[in-house]
Amino acid sequence: MDTRFSPDDIAFRDEVRAFFKHAYDAELQARLADKATFKDAVVDWQKRLFEQGWIAPNWPVEYGGTGWSPTQKYIYESERAAHGIRDVVPFGLQMVAPVIYTFGNDEQKARFLPRILRSDDWWCQGYSEPGSGSDLASLKTKAVLDGDDYVVNGAKIWTTYAQYADWIFCLVRTNNEGKKQEGITFLLIDMKSPGIKVNPIVSIDNHHSLNEVEFNDVRVPVANRIGEQDKGWTYAKALLAHERTTIAGVADSKRGLEMVRQEAAAEVNGGQRLLDDSLFRKRLSNIEIELMALEFTELRVLATVASGGAPGAESSLLKIKGTEIQQAIQELRMDLAAYYQGVLPNALSAEQLGHAFGSAARQSFMYGRAATVYGGSNEVQKNIIAKAVLGL
Repeated sequence: MDTRFSPDDIAFRDEVRAFFKHAYDAELQARLADKATFKDAVVDWQKRLFEQGWIAPNWPVEYGGTGWSPTQKYIYESERAAHGIRDVVPFGLQMVAPVIYTFGNDEQKARFLPRILRSDDWWCQGYSEPGSGSDLASLKTKAVLDGDDYVVNGAKIWTTYAQYADWIFCLVRTNNEGKKQEGITFLLIDMKSPGIKVNPIVSIDNHHSLNEVEFNDVRVPVANRIGEQDKGWTYAKALLAHERTTIAGVADSKRGLEMVRQEAAAEVNGGQRLLDDSLFRKRLSNIEIELMALEFTELRVLATVASGGAPGAESSLLKIKGTEIQQAIQELRMDLAAYYQGVLPNALSAEQLGHAFGSAARQSFMYGRAATVYGGSNEVQKNIIAKAVLGL
């Protein structure tokens, strides 16, 4: 694999840098950091990407994709992370959209895809349930056909950003016969439908991004069903393959590792920089080696997708190693902050504390424990690899 950038790639990199410098301005960043303006700021940023033509790098060109090469996608992601820019909210653009343009009918494509591209609709994901997490096929939220509608009853949980969502894509049970993977249907549900209730969940990092969503006799038009009834598991597997690829988070881990390096260079322990401590450097180097190997694996997967293939068992490998590396970086940063990471939020200012990253280190570590669980636990991913690759 030739990892050198061509002159055209370098010109593209410079274009990306110039756009980020201009479009991701201080005013937008301040709004993103404020809970009161967060949603509007996210939508604003994504609309700027849409106007630039960069909102959907992985979509087919005929539906609004960029047509970028794997190298251009890699450059874009690397520059985005290096500039500390958040990724787009994945549920519409990176998760449900591929299901719609792959398995949806023409009417659904015309109805939903343009609004997803323009960020006119905010989507959330209705997969996990209070009794069905890693064993997703055991879900019990039920949809009963009644004329031209399905009547949905049940609950979904750990639903990220449901408090903002206009739409939710859901797996529901429409048949209890046969294997549990059978009898599952993929529905698109308007969050304004009567009978939907969103219950907030404040996570261990003291943030509200998660929710429980209740469905009480919610009527969903049959026209909002993707593909065939009882075949939703097939569509869900395709969606999860895309989700697990993005969860790897290589570019963001590279930025996280560089932040740890800079913070360790400023931290003095026993009269020397912590970055010069041999044991610390060994831990840092080990993570860096793992991340480099993951990065090249991701590039190979991107090349496969660009040539018309689909992510298979490789997406599970990316998910496993990507989330393990994320947690290793978070743990190293916690150790770097040492006792300072134990200070409770708002107990001391950054100036009083002397370690501006202490609280952030603790919060990312706490929330990051879930990374090896969401998107399908890493134990489940190992089973997928064993079946798909080893034939076990």
